[in-house]
Amino acid sequence: MTAADYSDKIPNNVDLHEDRRLQRALESWQPNFLRWWDSMGPTLPTEDVYLRTAVNVGREGWAHFGHVAMRDYRWGIFLADRKHDRRVAFGQHRNEPVWQKVPGEYRSELQRLIVIQGDTEPASVEQQRNLGATAPSLYDLRNLFQVNVEEGRHLWAMVYLLHAYFGRDGREEAEELLHRNSGSEEAPRILGAFNEETPDWLSFFMFTYFTDRDGKYQLGTLKESAFDPLSRTCEFMLKEESHHMFVGTTGIDRVVERTVQLMVEHDTDDVGPHGGIPLTVLQKYLNFHYSVSLDLFGSETSTNVGNYYTSGLKGRWSEERRHDDHTLTNDSVMVDAVTADGEIGQTEVAALVGLNSDLRREYIGDCQNGVNRWNRILDEAGMPQRLRLPHVAFNRKVGAFAGIEATPDGKGLTTEEWERGKGRWLPTDVDKTHVRSLMRPVYERGRIAAWIAPPRQGINGKPFDYDYVHLS
Repeated sequence: MTAADYSDKIPNNVDLHEDRRLQRALESWQPNFLRWWDSMGPTLPTEDVYLRTAVNVGREGWAHFGHVAMRDYRWGIFLADRKHDRRVAFGQHRNEPVWQKVPGEYRSELQRLIVIQGDTEPASVEQQRNLGATAPSLYDLRNLFQVNVEEGRHLWAMVYLLHAYFGRDGREEAEELLHRNSGSEEAPRILGAFNEETPDWLSFFMFTYFTDRDGKYQLGTLKESAFDPLSRTCEFMLKEESHHMFVGTTGIDRVVERTVQLMVEHDTDDVGPHGGIPLTVLQKYLNFHYSVSLDLFGSETSTNVGNYYTSGLKGRWSEERRHDDHTLTNDSVMVDAVTADGEIGQTEVAALVGLNSDLRREYIGDCQNGVNRWNRILDEAGMPQRLRLPHVAFNRKVGAFAGIEATPDGKGLTTEEWERGKGRWLPTDVDKTHVRSLMRPVYERGRIAAWIAPPRQGINGKPFDYDYVHLS
């Protein structure tokens, strides 16, 4: 196990003190990060929060829990332990030793991949900065802040790579990561989903389930990278990312559970007047966040992604478990497409070109697991209703289906039909107003808002009514 060095100003397990120039550069970036956190991070004043902090990167015991003032959180730089015999698992460099330095011919592509990943991390903090004002419980408030500080640490992870391996260009890109802001007209975040609002807790749970799950798959492809520092960075980030998805999964569990309780108690599907979120509204929020997250995977076909694969920069999800030649030069796959006669269908393309679709398929299967889980809650309550993932062509703004409209069942629509029907499939202003009307803060220990059920267990063995957050 590699312990973090907390004696340094910047906690790390990369022997930062041995590279004084890099250490000084990162220490000069640190005040800018804290200014960003103060101006764009959580707005609710707190004294301290029960947070986990990384102490080593080993399989066991890598996190320490305790009450921490958030501004004093020990953001740091942690890479998974190096495997000295690791070799490239795919592409034209397959079976060669992995790279400890950036190959000159791949410098700009690697930098771009790191910048895009890095840009998503502070974006979600910015999107969620006001949610503390409407937290349904101290337990949920603590989970929000844990997600926020870890997204801040993931920003540090990418900034370290930019500073350590990309010279002046990397340092300039690291500064830009703090200058772009989610939803800004002048300097928006790079990817569309990270400029959307997260105005309420139902949106937050959907975001942490669907959009953070996209992050899991993107990190999973970068973990396969032949550039070993990037691979090891992403491997550690995936440990923290799992908690973010837990927050989304169990958050939606608890919303569905409470909605079912109200449906049974009042013998009605319309639980809105009784302080709940109707299943129809849950489905609309699901439709929106899922479709927006599908866009994050890019176009169904991409020459760039094929080149990343061949070059060894970015692999497939679970690359080494795949039973093929790991070069894909002679393989083909079916990808989603609009056919020549305008129908929603599929077409065959070279496997290298279809890697975005390969990753999206992995993601869709994973998303379905959560929907199955929520439907079990409905089934166990004897409810006939079911939540569903919409068709991949629904509400798409990127890729093959960006130019068409379709129902959640995958039926093609005219623009006029879409405009008439979209209020049945996506959250309306009335839906959003109702959800926001429920967002009243509950800061008393052991209490929770009426629209969501309490969790089955607390954090780190603590009870639900533990004092997770001390407010100012």
